[in-house]
Amino acid sequence: MQPLGHGAGVSQPLELPRWLDLFVLPAFNLTLALLACGVLVMIVGHSPAQVLVLLIKGAFGSRIGLSYTLYYATTFVFTGLAVAVAYHAGLFNIGGEGQAMLGGLGTALAALALGDTFPAWVVLPAMLAASMLAGVAWAAVPAALQAWRGSHIVITTIMFNFLASALLAFVLIDVLKEPGNMTIESRSFGPGAKLPGVHETLAWLGIDWPRSPLNLSLLLAVFAAFGVYVLLWKTKAGYALRAVGHAPEAARYAGIRPRAQVMWAMAVSGALAGLVGMNEVAGVHGRLLLDYVVGAGFAGIAVSLIGRNHPFGIALAALLFGALYQGGAELAFEIAGFSRDMVFTLQGLIVLFCGAMAQVAAPTLARIWSAWQRRREARAAAAQS
Repeated sequence: MQPLGHGAGVSQPLELPRWLDLFVLPAFNLTLALLACGVLVMIVGHSPAQVLVLLIKGAFGSRIGLSYTLYYATTFVFTGLAVAVAYHAGLFNIGGEGQAMLGGLGTALAALALGDTFPAWVVLPAMLAASMLAGVAWAAVPAALQAWRGSHIVITTIMFNFLASALLAFVLIDVLKEPGNMTIESRSFGPGAKLPGVHETLAWLGIDWPRSPLNLSLLLAVFAAFGVYVLLWKTKAGYALRAVGHAPEAARYAGIRPRAQVMWAMAVSGALAGLVGMNEVAGVHGRLLLDYVVGAGFAGIAVSLIGRNHPFGIALAALLFGALYQGGAELAFEIAGFSRDMVFTLQGLIVLFCGAMAQVAAPTLARIWSAWQRRREARAAAAQS
C-alpha cells in the first residue's frame, strides 16, 4: 500500500492498495494527459480523434510500425530499469545517458577487437559483457562519492553525463574514427559482431517479417525486466537494497551496510543502462556513432516514474513511449502542419501528467477508495444486524 500522508482535506494518513497505486492511478493520469493533449490539438486546429487514430495506427497498425515501436521500447526498458533499481535503494540516478554512452563504447571496443576474427557466438557475449562492465565502471565513481564522501548522486551523475559525452567524442575523433571518413564514427564492425535482427531470425524460422531496426535486444529487455523483478522482490540482496532505500537507519540497525548497497545498486543500474549499446550499436548501426543515445537516458527517468518503478509498469511505459516516438513520426508525415515540435509537446504533456504530477490525483483516489470501503463495511454491518 502507498501511504499518502496528510494533505488538503485529509485528516489522517490514507493508503492506496497496491493494485490501485500500480494500475488505476497511472491509467487515470494517462487519461488526463490524453485529454490535455486533445485540448491542445483542438487549439492548433486539428481533430483529436484523427490524431489519436493516426498515432495508434502508426505505432501498431502495421508490422513495420510495430517493429519500430518495439525497437524504441527496448531502449527505454533498459534506461527505465536503470533508474528504478537505483530508486529502490534511495538513489536518483539521472546518469543513464552517460552510462549508456559508455556501454556503447564498451560494445564497440569489443566488436572492433574481436569481430573480424571470431564467430558471433564468441563475439556477441563479449560485447554484452563489455557493454555492462563499461556501464558499471561509469556508475561506480558517483556511487563511491555518494557512499564515502556524501556527494549528492544527482549532481555527480548529471556531471558524468557531460564527461561521458566528451570522452566519447575524444575516443571517436582521436582513436576510432575511420580514416578518410568525414563522419564522426568508427569503422564498421566485422561479421561476427552483428546482433541479428528480428526479421532475420524470423526468416530463419520461415516467417516473413519486414526489415526494421528491431533486433534480438528485445529478448535482452524481457530478460532484464524479469531479472530485476526477481532481484528486487525475490532475493535477500534485493530485500537489503530496498530496506536501505526505504528505511536506512532501520537497515543499518539490522546489520545491512548502506555503503555496500549504494555500490551494488548503482552497479546494477549502470549495467542495465549499458545494455543500450547492444540495442543501438550492435543491433542497428554496426559501428559506434557520436550521438546514438539521443536522450534515451533522460527518457528512462520518465519511463520509470510512469511505470511506478516496477519492471512490469516500466515495460508498459516503455511501450507507450515507443508508440509515441513511432506514432509521432507518422503524425508529422500524415498531417500537414503537424510538426515534430508538436509531437514533442504532446510527449511532454504525457510526461508532465504521468511523471511529474503522478501523485496529484492520489489523494482524491484515496478518499474515493476510503469512502467505498466505509460504505461496504456499513452494508456488511447492517446485513449482520
